[in-house]
Amino acid sequence: MTFFITGITGKVGGAAARRLLDEGHGVRALVRDPFKAEGWLRSGVEILQGDMNDAGAVSAGLQGVDGAYLMLPPFFVPGPGFPEARAIIRAFREALEHVPPPRVVALSSIGSHQPGGLGMITATRMLEEGLRDQPFPVAFVRPGSFLENYLPNLQAAAQTGWFDSFLQPVDRGFPMVATEDIGNQVARLLVDGWRGTKIVELGSPVSGDEMAAAMSEALGRPVRARAVPREEWESGLASRGMPPGFIQPYVEMEDAYNAGWIAFGVPGTEPVAATRTPAQLFARAHGETNGARPGASS
Repeated sequence: MTFFITGITGKVGGAAARRLLDEGHGVRALVRDPFKAEGWLRSGVEILQGDMNDAGAVSAGLQGVDGAYLMLPPFFVPGPGFPEARAIIRAFREALEHVPPPRVVALSSIGSHQPGGLGMITATRMLEEGLRDQPFPVAFVRPGSFLENYLPNLQAAAQTGWFDSFLQPVDRGFPMVATEDIGNQVARLLVDGWRGTKIVELGSPVSGDEMAAAMSEALGRPVRARAVPREEWESGLASRGMPPGFIQPYVEMEDAYNAGWIAFGVPGTEPVAATRTPAQLFARAHGETNGARPGASS
């Protein structure tokens, strides 16, 4: 079979493509900069140049495939009302109307069922709304927080011995998952298929204390978790170089996690546990940083 993959130069799209190629399937990808996809071209991926907000480019990618994986790129400084996401969703809908594939897997997020108060997750809620009424099977994968987002915290913990957490309290588990698990789930859905609309909640609960313990194991030094005081969030994020337009949506999202507004357990969804642990991810990242063979510590 042949599948159309968006975001192949990113973590999730790349993981899905690798899994599909390993299983002997064909992969076609849409990329803005073909130079960044030269490795994929050498691996046998058919590379199309174009933007996801171009319905014509997306339509070309959909021609003759057995399924498609669609995602929104990260918007580091989203405009008011998320106009960037709206443009891509419009392009997706137009392309899917012109070239309907047998099935589509879309990358959503935990919390996307809620009507508002989601911060950065607002974009994936919009994506679900835009693709839910298609005449072919659509699966929305709602992962928990990406474990890879905490790799900068590993670097900081190596120097300070502290894991500073916005998710609080630090002894409470929050859904998390590695991008490799997400990509593998996308590939499984594309190959196996399903009927109607399917929603998968992907991830397992991990507390701040457990994250600190995993960092400690990888670094070989004590690491403890501590909650960042709420009144220090905005200034702390700004001091780390986070763009002003990103700070408020990020803070709103973290507040929603802590309040339980963003959570797993939505009726009608399929729970799928994470397989890769924080300790495995951190050990590999630390080994690569120190020149070890990737995966040797996993």
